[in-house]
Amino acid sequence: MTHTLNIVGGGMAGSEAAWQAANMGINVVIHEMRPSVETFAHQTGLLGEMVCSNSFRSDDSEQNAVGLLHWEMREANGLIMQTADKHRLPAGGALAVDRDPFAQSVTDALLAHPNISVKYREITTLPEDGHWIIATGPLTSSTLGQAIAAETGAEALAFFDAIAPIIYFDSIDMEKAWMQSRYDKGETEEERTAYLNCPMDKDQYEAFIDALLAAEKTEFHEGETAGYFDGCLPIEVMAERGRETLRFGPMKPVGLTNPHQPDVKAYAVVQLRRDNKLGTLYNIVGFQTKMKYGAQADVFKTIPGLENARFARLGGIHRNTFLNAPTLLTGDMRLRSRPNVRFAGQITGVEGYVESAAMGLLAGRLAASELLGQTLETPPNTTAMGALITHITGGADAKTFQPMNVNFGLFPPVEGLKGGRRGRKDRYKAYTDRAKVDWAAWLAPQPATT
Repeated sequence: MTHTLNIVGGGMAGSEAAWQAANMGINVVIHEMRPSVETFAHQTGLLGEMVCSNSFRSDDSEQNAVGLLHWEMREANGLIMQTADKHRLPAGGALAVDRDPFAQSVTDALLAHPNISVKYREITTLPEDGHWIIATGPLTSSTLGQAIAAETGAEALAFFDAIAPIIYFDSIDMEKAWMQSRYDKGETEEERTAYLNCPMDKDQYEAFIDALLAAEKTEFHEGETAGYFDGCLPIEVMAERGRETLRFGPMKPVGLTNPHQPDVKAYAVVQLRRDNKLGTLYNIVGFQTKMKYGAQADVFKTIPGLENARFARLGGIHRNTFLNAPTLLTGDMRLRSRPNVRFAGQITGVEGYVESAAMGLLAGRLAASELLGQTLETPPNTTAMGALITHITGGADAKTFQPMNVNFGLFPPVEGLKGGRRGRKDRYKAYTDRAKVDWAAWLAPQPATT
């Protein structure tokens, strides 16, 4: 046990943690409950499965905090980013992947590593000895969740996350829809035409909102509350906040020209993004929903171009669990009441695939360094990973703690730069320049990876 690192959960965080520790020479055992114990959202027993969107969001490492996080993970020989690059799909300035080959490649890489083994079983208690990382994500099993709550003496916080539907491309009417990335963003023609667009005039939009508000919704179980994370609000919840909310959110019509009617400005636009390399599947961007299945099909078929849509997967909603990390975790991600256990990934209160994998990367390196008898400090908060871990383990207010994406608001200011929108481009570039230097310095003394 002394030289073995046990990781519970084979999602983004667990997979990345295992990869990092194994490359530092540590024997790693991944404990994954799937496929014998299923979840609402997972479709396979593969490691690194993507259960919601197929996008890792912006890949711009100079002007975007998540793009900077991509850069840091690549520099650290991150498995998740290596595999994402291998299975990349056109998505304008974003990094989207072909989800099934992506998960298969992550699984193959981990199973092929000489220092990694996988045990397919459910862990139901917090281990009292050995070295462990809990990376069970937002769909932590109820049994383990109860054990965590009993250990911490606090109720695990929860929010609801919703999944967007996926549509077969050949069922979309391309005489109404067209291919274009917003503002023609992208370096290649494929990138500039990465999104499929369905336009609406004002009457169609108003009818869509009416149908959305009237649709039958999924009921919550007794004792559950709908504390949604703002980054994954169901579209009907957004519509309830105001009839124009969607038109200024995922359905904004800016930066697009309809080639079928170039002189007519759409009142709203529904965008779909390619979900697989073949281009046979498209997911509706920002359309997470808690509508019941029958209602979803009826409402979404009112969208111009989707009247005859066939759905590969309808949307859904599930309960996501996360810790009050500022209260429960130390700065190096240990559970205060049980220091042999670290937590990583979305259960720590970060939101998003990339952020989850990044916390796995840090947890894996921290745990491996301990096993090797080395002292490893966490990265400075001037880096994207350092800013995230600082936020969740103490920078956030424990009383109002909610899941957080990486963003420049978590970074310490760069002196001498003006604030406001006009200075934003220079300010963001200064943040990323500083972060890259500091991240390279943090990586430099670390053990070499294979």
